[in-house]
Amino acid sequence: MRRNFLIGWCWTIVTAVCAGASIAAGAPVLAASPATALTPGGRPVILVLGDSLSAEYGLQRGQGWVQLLADRLQQSAANYTVVNSSISGETTSGGRSRLPALLKQHRPAIVIIELGGNDGLRGLPIARMQDNLTAMIRASQASGARVVVAGMRIPPNYGREYTERFYEAFG
Repeated sequence: MRRNFLIGWCWTIVTAVCAGASIAAGAPVLAASPATALTPGGRPVILVLGDSLSAEYGLQRGQGWVQLLADRLQQSAANYTVVNSSISGETTSGGRSRLPALLKQHRPAIVIIELGGNDGLRGLPIARMQDNLTAMIRASQASGARVVVAGMRIPPNYGREYTERFYEAFG
């Protein structure tokens, strides 16, 4: 059930990002802008920058939400290549430092940022996390990509105030 929820959630996000684009048989849902690239197969790229939730930690290869999203997109008229650049244990600082090279290499049409959970689990400053997320959003947009940020929740290990501020950081 959780797997179906994740697939549905991801599909909804990607569909929302692509809303307004026409879907023609075999045509990409989102045409590449001059700043974005097409893969050799002529498909725009969705870049996923995440942590263990996206890197399939604890799952069999091919069972994580990113692969399930790629499979669903392949079965539909949405003709994308999904690049999973997620690393288990990644923080927003790590993602921020890796993102410029990934943007240059893949020139994505869409960037999905699924980071922040490890910042929260380690009790890192929320202001730093927000700054890193903002910088990643701006860099992605400056490269011509549309951006989706996956919101996070954490357990109340660091108290109610920290937990609430963490949640609000994604609002």
